Amino acid sequence: MAAQRKQASQAPAPQGLVSSEATDSVWDEATEDSSEDSIGQAEVEQRTLTVAAEHHGQRVDKVLAQGVSEFSRSYLQQLLADGAVTLNGKVLAKPSVKVSVGDQLNVEMRPTQQSMAFQPEEMALQVVYEDDDLLVINKPAGLVVHPAPGNWTGTLLNGLLARDEKARQVPRAGIVHRLDKDTSGLMVVARNRSTMDALIKMIAARDVSRQYLAIAHKEWGSRKRREVDAPIGRDPRNRLRMAVVDLNLHPGKAARTDFDLLDGDVTHSLVRCTLHTGRTHQIRVHMASLGHPLIADALYGGHPEGGLERQALHAFRLAFEHPVTHKPLVLYAPLPQDMAAALDLWGLRYNPPESL
Repeated sequence: MAAQRKQASQAPAPQGLVSSEATDSVWDEATEDSSEDSIGQAEVEQRTLTVAAEHHGQRVDKVLAQGVSEFSRSYLQQLLADGAVTLNGKVLAKPSVKVSVGDQLNVEMRPTQQSMAFQPEEMALQVVYEDDDLLVINKPAGLVVHPAPGNWTGTLLNGLLARDEKARQVPRAGIVHRLDKDTSGLMVVARNRSTMDALIKMIAARDVSRQYLAIAHKEWGSRKRREVDAPIGRDPRNRLRMAVVDLNLHPGKAARTDFDLLDGDVTHSLVRCTLHTGRTHQIRVHMASLGHPLIADALYGGHPEGGLERQALHAFRLAFEHPVTHKPLVLYAPLPQDMAAALDLWGLRYNPPESL
């Protein structure tokens, strides 16, 4: 098979950064998309591939993966879906089409929205801790962590790429866990690959302590501590949500959260939440299962109150052993203004840790 370059193009971001986003114990949410808007206006590189005898009868996606091996399979599949690949002059859309010896494949190496998303963007980031190996960010509500459909720019990843040259040398700019867009609070970010690998292992092993503050609907009751050990999976009635599931009937993963009442009245509860696992929407799902959806969390039964228009959830404490120096790190983020104002309105009190 021969490949001929005809003109230069803007190539996708390094493969360490262009990645499908998988949901697991480290990541909070997952999404991948192949949508594209006005990408055809950009300059593209043309690749012409001639099918050799050893590739006769193979699927076109397999031939492309071998002939344009420096790019990811997901990138090449997106080009196929966008009509950027022709076989003997005819546009291909199906990756299952089989080729014959002597066939001519032409590929327009277009930059995709996903590939162009991994660009540096200047933004103000509140850093609460930093050294040569990692930093900890206090993420504001409304900031998306990672580029995804609907939010290809203006994400925390874009800001990290602009802030730190080291961020381009590690996958996902060093992001090792996520917060939902409308959840505020602390996130740890690696500044090199070895630290990133170590942090991912620590999170998976539950060696990173994460605590949140949540404001929920309804009176908490007399039992101040509640421990919830209930598996979480996709809601079988609504695939956009997560839910507590019966593992005998539906797929899911074990999930455990401890809840401690800090203050409350007959209609609101301020709760400290301690994660022992890291499932998608875990606190939101477990609180809803207790009959206490978070204020303004419409997805799980909450509604806006007290000026809060986003789910009342804040990652206020992060504690772990530094993976390089082995120094214990315990970091706090103050309660954000919108949650503090709601508590003041209802006459509820939050006593911050002495280190704040």
